[in-house]
Amino acid sequence: PVPFYVEPRNIVEDSVQDRVSAEASVLNSRVHYYSRLTGSSDRLLAPPDHVIPPPEEIYIYSPLGTAFKVDGGEDPCPGQLPSCVNEADFVCRFAIWNTMMGTSILSIPWGIKQAGFTLGIISVILMALLTLYCCYRILKSTKSIPYVDTSDWEFPDVCKHYFGEFGKWLSLLFSMVSLMGAMVVYWVLMSNFLFNTGKFIYNYVHNINISDTEFGTNGTDKVVCPYPDLDPHSNSSAGLSYHSDNSTALFNHWWSKTNSIPFYLIVLLLPLLNFRSASFFARFTFLGTVSVAYLIFLVTLKAFRLGFHLEFHWFDSTEMFVPEFRLLFPQLTGVLTLAFFIHNCIITLMKNNRNQENNVRDLSLAYLLVGLTYLYVGVMIFAAFPSPPLSKECIEPNFLDNFPSSDVMVFVARAFLLFQMMSVYPLLGYLVRVQLMGQLFGDHYPSFAYVFILNVLIVGAGVLMAKFYPNIGSIIRYSGAMCGLALVFVFPSLIHMRALRRRGELRWPSAFFHSFLIMLGAANLLGQFFM
Repeated sequence: PVPFYVEPRNIVEDSVQDRVSAEASVLNSRVHYYSRLTGSSDRLLAPPDHVIPPPEEIYIYSPLGTAFKVDGGEDPCPGQLPSCVNEADFVCRFAIWNTMMGTSILSIPWGIKQAGFTLGIISVILMALLTLYCCYRILKSTKSIPYVDTSDWEFPDVCKHYFGEFGKWLSLLFSMVSLMGAMVVYWVLMSNFLFNTGKFIYNYVHNINISDTEFGTNGTDKVVCPYPDLDPHSNSSAGLSYHSDNSTALFNHWWSKTNSIPFYLIVLLLPLLNFRSASFFARFTFLGTVSVAYLIFLVTLKAFRLGFHLEFHWFDSTEMFVPEFRLLFPQLTGVLTLAFFIHNCIITLMKNNRNQENNVRDLSLAYLLVGLTYLYVGVMIFAAFPSPPLSKECIEPNFLDNFPSSDVMVFVARAFLLFQMMSVYPLLGYLVRVQLMGQLFGDHYPSFAYVFILNVLIVGAGVLMAKFYPNIGSIIRYSGAMCGLALVFVFPSLIHMRALRRRGELRWPSAFFHSFLIMLGAANLLGQFFM
């Protein structure tokens, strides 16, 4: 419970306002007594109802002795990120789903193509189970520490308890890798979406029809192959050039996906990163849910119109289809590691859940929802991709690139995602600043100069990747495999084994299984460099 009274300190003058009553002081002492008997997340020794005053009698007393009445209808924490605080079970699962869903959903169809359709589905299911178990181990890690109040601990505190400062800084490092990887992916995608949005508007205003200049299918729901050379059976020389006037050539020169757009974003986003607080941008987190819901609707509609195009060839590729099992499957597992990554904040999300006994069930159902969402989008896009006439090899790391910029429904999806990412990007930058500056200087905003230099480095990394290597699939899989090795596989397994060993309960089946998990994480990372 949150204390409703704070003892007055340093009161230097009398006030005409009511002072703290003796009754309030006694009630406050009782609440503090109950709250210190156990952790704040444990409801076993929660203060009984007769100790807590009714809502109409609750006041918050400031250190200066003044009283403020509590308004039960007002949100005490406006603009915060979604959490499970005092929410129903369904809302808790949805909060985890909303937090876990990200840009990885755009790369799932490409990952399934790289692994093969059958092996891709199997990989999604297995990675969901593995990451769920490791997340469960993190969720239980604070409960395995006896004689210590861990109610306000986060995962880096657990790492510090078992491995000292080295464990704390290593967990922080890989947490920064995941955040920086996400910010780089966001910059690449924002450049992509801004480019296609501007191109759609320009072509619409000037009545330019480019349907015949892109290699792809015909019809209302056109699907394109942006890089026809990937399709060895395509006639890539047909219709790929068209006459353009000087104004169009000038527009194409100054509106380039890699040469100009990444730099334009600096003007829009660099100033936003220097804000002291990110609470304003946190108000737009609902756009992530809207964007995912629209993507699911878009995928469903496109699949319904295009139909399914599947042929099962288990080990050999054919003219239009990849085999069902491919050695490139580590590329999908790298993407999935980041797609299912919520391990560094799961303790925060779940610690204040109203029904603590349901944490494991809620976490499992949330992973089930996320896994079904990824499977649905990945399977539908792969199955509906028109083969023939296009090869499945044409599926892009961002599946929206397989639709022309003139597609109105895809234009809406890109516009949604662009605005959503422009509001989330400063939030990610704020998290990087809080974690890094807080550890180095003990202050989240030590000075404008330090914050500005950090933000320039962050933005510079995004610009360089958007210009020279705008492949979000590879960026996601590398960053996912690196942060996943430490935060998904190594630390949860080692912490669990050390906790069992301290209690004298470590047995060889558990040691073998968790050592095998660590080897899987290492193999996942090595696979990104050899596949």
